[in-house]
Amino acid sequence: MKELGLFSPTSVVWKIHSDPSMAVGGIRALLQQALHPAAMAGVAAHSDFRDDAWGRLQRTGDYVSMLTFGEVTEAEQLAARVRVIHSKLGLDDPHLLLWVHMAMVDSFLDVAIRSGVNLSAAEKDLYVAQMVLFAKLVGIPQADVPNTFQELKDYFQSISPELYASDDAKRAALFLTIPPMPKVVRFATPAAPAWATLATLAASSLPLWARSLYGWPNLPGAQIATSIALRTTRTTLSLLPSTLMEPPILKKARVRWKLEESA
Repeated sequence: MKELGLFSPTSVVWKIHSDPSMAVGGIRALLQQALHPAAMAGVAAHSDFRDDAWGRLQRTGDYVSMLTFGEVTEAEQLAARVRVIHSKLGLDDPHLLLWVHMAMVDSFLDVAIRSGVNLSAAEKDLYVAQMVLFAKLVGIPQADVPNTFQELKDYFQSISPELYASDDAKRAALFLTIPPMPKVVRFATPAAPAWATLATLAASSLPLWARSLYGWPNLPGAQIATSIALRTTRTTLSLLPSTLMEPPILKKARVRWKLEESA
């Protein structure tokens, strides 16, 4: 059945990546990734995040969705194109790619747990282990990639001396929180307040060490309040129509895996 996708519907990766909590986890991942100055410098030099923070998040989401839910050939072809782009732009340093990968894994997993996704200790380990395939597909040597929850925590401890909020990181955080939008979108639709709510929650969900690097306050009780807000937001998002919340590729994957009939 592997030809149907890199991950099956019973995988922990599928469970987390199809959850409404990803709406917050994706934004947090970008905020966390920005805290490595060398990685952020590469993004700033070759990305239009200043003008298209929303678009960058969408492209990241599309990539994650394709690798998670897409057919094997499509997923592998997209990963190959990303490797070529990274190579041409000089963004293929395995050390920096590993940072981007681990910040993504940590964000998706932590936000999911705090949002109320029920995961056992074994499932936490399994998620980190299954995501090693994501790392391999962008060219990171498998031996370098943490594959347990404890190894994930150890990784952040070991890399912490390299991290700080550069000017580029702070600008990225600003544009992620208040992205440029057409006036008709900002003032005539709920897009701006909805985005601001999700972005603020993503920033609040960052680890204390990350918030400290950005210079944001860590008030007593704030983490408890954030966890409550994450659970409430997940519940609210789960009530929205799936056509608004789920990528079309997920619907196709369910049909391909015979979990539901085609429309």
